[in-house]
Amino acid sequence: MINRLAHETSPYLQQHAQNPVDWYPWGEEALARAAKENKPILLSIGYSACHWCHVMAHESFENADVAAVMNELFVNVKVDREERPDLDQVYQLAHALLTRRSGGWPLTMVLTPRGEPFFGGTYFPPESRHGLPGFRDLLPRIHAAYREQGSAIDEQNARLKEALANLAPAPGEGALPLASVAAALKGLKSSFDSENGGFGGAPKFPHPAELEFCLRAFGMHGDTEALHMVELTLSHMAAGGILDQLGGGFCRYSVDAQWTIPHFEKMLYDNGPLLGLYAELARVTGKREYADVARGTVGWLAREMRANDGAFYSSLDADSEGEEGKFYVWTPPEVERLLSVEEYAVAAPHFGLDQPPNFEHETWHLRVAVPLPAVALRIGITLPDAQTRLVSAKGALFAARSKRIRPALDDKILTSWNALMIAGLARAARALDEPQWADLAFTATDALRHAAWIDGRLLATRKGEHAHLNAYLDDYAFLLAALLELMQTRFRREDYQWACQLAEVLLAQFEDSAKGGFWFTSHDHEALFQRQKPGPDNATPSGNGIAARSLIALGHLAGESRYVDAAERTVRAFAGSMRQSPGGYATLLGALEALERPPGTILLSGDAEACDSWQRTLEKSFRPKVMIFNVAGIGLPPELLRAPATAPGTAVACVCRGTHCLLPVSSLAEVEALLAGE
Repeated sequence: MINRLAHETSPYLQQHAQNPVDWYPWGEEALARAAKENKPILLSIGYSACHWCHVMAHESFENADVAAVMNELFVNVKVDREERPDLDQVYQLAHALLTRRSGGWPLTMVLTPRGEPFFGGTYFPPESRHGLPGFRDLLPRIHAAYREQGSAIDEQNARLKEALANLAPAPGEGALPLASVAAALKGLKSSFDSENGGFGGAPKFPHPAELEFCLRAFGMHGDTEALHMVELTLSHMAAGGILDQLGGGFCRYSVDAQWTIPHFEKMLYDNGPLLGLYAELARVTGKREYADVARGTVGWLAREMRANDGAFYSSLDADSEGEEGKFYVWTPPEVERLLSVEEYAVAAPHFGLDQPPNFEHETWHLRVAVPLPAVALRIGITLPDAQTRLVSAKGALFAARSKRIRPALDDKILTSWNALMIAGLARAARALDEPQWADLAFTATDALRHAAWIDGRLLATRKGEHAHLNAYLDDYAFLLAALLELMQTRFRREDYQWACQLAEVLLAQFEDSAKGGFWFTSHDHEALFQRQKPGPDNATPSGNGIAARSLIALGHLAGESRYVDAAERTVRAFAGSMRQSPGGYATLLGALEALERPPGTILLSGDAEACDSWQRTLEKSFRPKVMIFNVAGIGLPPELLRAPATAPGTAVACVCRGTHCLLPVSSLAEVEALLAGE
């Protein structure tokens, strides 16, 4: 039996194509049938790398008896939250208001034919257990409530809409909330785990937006405590099981506070920002271990996540062979058989194989239990010898692991997540002087331009050659930010032109012209139960924050005040919220800082070799408020022609702060003098 999901672009939806459930993708066909037959909609939202989504699918959606009840009483709709974040955001928030509980995936919502939610939950077992109601018994009761309690449901929907309206961002009046920057940093310091790094307890997420905020605080204000928070967190993550110690790349989060046991799915959206952070920290501290993590992440990306055209796939599953983490875990006898005596003598204590099992009381997930210098001292060998043995051991284990049944790959290509990775690659390429990483970023960008930019608008998702779905705020904002990173890495005129086009679509199709800020969906998007204007950072950075920061940078580069004005309206739209809860708005606070003190812009022109040398020298320092664009030998658009002509074999720099530009300077020493204190 094949249902309607077989031809969708989402691997997650395709995983349910042979369910006995009569699934629909979200769309007019499902909504029309629900209205015609006056049936409630059972909406199930998940994603392909989600462990509990798989569990509920196996237990209920593959169960013919449960499916029969679903098909009789509901119009059943399956949604990939990665392709339809608009729907996920709306119904996650509705779930939180209806149940007074946090949501998650799988998200199970029941809607009226008009899309109004009246019941919500997450995972349900097929039969009642552990305090959870059984799905099979619950479904008839929900359907009966829909039939018998129509007026109560209407009244509840009215209250829900009112509650959602009250959650709109609180605009500020008067001056910008500049004090919120210090308040946010103070809050992060108070919630920081000074022993293990990160913020709060278990489960522990990387929070790259907050770490980026702390690193900027060091770069802009010399806050060494903020730098310590970043370094402690990233060093503990690098030693933990959240990092794949053999293959590189980070898992989504750790179930414990020590970063030891991850939820094993690997997401593109985590690894892009983390790549940039590790590379920047390597530049700031000069420590090789952070650069090594960045190199391992790029190795994983290029090896396992790259499509034929250079774009990047979405994620790797947490499960293989139906078990979470099975691909990654080991037993000491298994490892001992694969390694020489000398290799095992180093690997066992280093990875904790001589300690009790750390995963499900049966197996060992690799993490750094004892630092390598301590291992070398313990067994009486030199550190270089220990390093050689460990490299050899990791190679042997990686080769053996590669023969296992692999976790499933979600091979759809999401525009927004690709943009996050492109930005991370570009930043890392500059920070560590790795031009091949920049090549990966440019190739992925060109793939997006070819496949996802159609008739002046972006599409959100693609599988193979089939791209579709009206793009969201994050697609435009993240891609605009990525193009700005690319232009600082290697300036291409077509990237500049595309950035301006993206900015124009943001203003025309997403801006709330009355109250400021950007809607998550465009003006010509389908009408949903609620239209959201998200401001806080979540697993990915705030689309409004990234849009505002990028428009400020592009506005000053292009001399386009409309972009800067739109960014200021955005910051003001969330000013009240930033005053009330500054810790959740790290990205928007970065935009606030850029409004207060516009970024410095340097245009290098003249002899290409001389400009390249200047750029490499300038980029040895971490200056988060300075953008360097090397436009040597490029035919510039009129608004960038302030870069002056030079004599053969020489370079010149035009240094600007906001709209104010200094006289061009013709020596690197003068440029560095102008940047003193940046």
